[in-house]
Amino acid sequence: APAPPPARHLFSDPAEVETLRGSLLAWYDRCKRDLPWRALVRGDCGKRGPALLPAVWVSEIMLQQTQVATVIDYYNRWMQKWPTLQALAQASLEEVNELWAGLGYYSRGKRLQEAARKVVSELAGRMPRTAEDLQKLLPGVGRYTAGAIASISYGQATGVVDGNVIRVLCRLRCIGADSSSPAVIDQLWDMANVLVDRNRPGDFNQALMELGATVCVPKAPLCGECPLKQHCQAWRRVSLGPAATVTLAFAGVGDCPLCPPATEPWDSSLGVTNFPRKAAKKPPRAMRTATCVLERRGCHGAPEYLIVQRPSSGLLAGLWEFPSLPLAQDLQEEREREELADHLQACMGRPVAAKGLRFIGEVIHIFSHIHQTYVVYSLSLDEDVTLDSALSPSRWVTEDEFHASAVSTAMKKV
Repeated sequence: APAPPPARHLFSDPAEVETLRGSLLAWYDRCKRDLPWRALVRGDCGKRGPALLPAVWVSEIMLQQTQVATVIDYYNRWMQKWPTLQALAQASLEEVNELWAGLGYYSRGKRLQEAARKVVSELAGRMPRTAEDLQKLLPGVGRYTAGAIASISYGQATGVVDGNVIRVLCRLRCIGADSSSPAVIDQLWDMANVLVDRNRPGDFNQALMELGATVCVPKAPLCGECPLKQHCQAWRRVSLGPAATVTLAFAGVGDCPLCPPATEPWDSSLGVTNFPRKAAKKPPRAMRTATCVLERRGCHGAPEYLIVQRPSSGLLAGLWEFPSLPLAQDLQEEREREELADHLQACMGRPVAAKGLRFIGEVIHIFSHIHQTYVVYSLSLDEDVTLDSALSPSRWVTEDEFHASAVSTAMKKV
């Protein structure tokens, strides 16, 4: 069995825990940001009337992998359109994708709606109220989201661990092992559950995340403004200088599962940003896709463009795009053009000359795990064209209709 973490990495002093809670909550009460979902932190799954859609659930799903500033407008539009669980459950996936368009990671919106439908159809419109039940019963609700909903909306004394909390806890206790490893994550969850305030669990969890988002930031943290600096071993290491090395046992000691390896010593130029440590990310894989903007003159003289719907699973599931074809790497432009022409011909059931495709340029879009290059062509048509419905749904749209459709940011770039 792995060795238990030494006490220096834990919060084992009840007096310190109590002081830390008080300091953090007092700071949060003074300094918290005014965010729209914080006005509705108590999820009303009411005994009468339609059950309100828990604000924290929507916000937490949207905030996964996305900055607060980007989320606010999307959140406000979502809650205005679907304020209740029943309203969201009755929406179509097309409507969900349209509102989500541009926010990225589109499966989040789909799973949010699927979960709302399950609450309405299988759970009598009542949200599960514990982290355990939320994670077990609702699709798309993982350990963190379940803890956030349960503590903020329903007052369950359970901790949360997200990227901000990982950074704060690793700095507070000089945790230098790979913070993305399952063993370290489990230890951080144990620590979060020890620290969470029993009387104000939702506020405490939001305060810990707020601290990571506004003070204990990844680069250039504002340690002088931190309400927890007296509890922070990384800050002590910076303040005391090299003399603290032995006291804080920064370099790997024995089999400690939370210390950094001895081969990765403290970098004094980094200060507290020595923590957390993460394994190097794999570089995103490169992909090339040929995309054709098919254009015709509409009945009112305005140009119209053909868009097709992507499959219901996988990357950008259910979204609309210009007809596209994945390409092998290192193809010559002439060969790319020929393959795209063959693809369009198969879809439209009519000859398409490769020479008729006009090369427009390339658009690069970075997904989390894909470096995507769209090779963009255009083709003007003099007659109506519909694609084989057995392949995928398609429709002609004006430019305004295109931007109002459920299309990705990448396609808007195209």
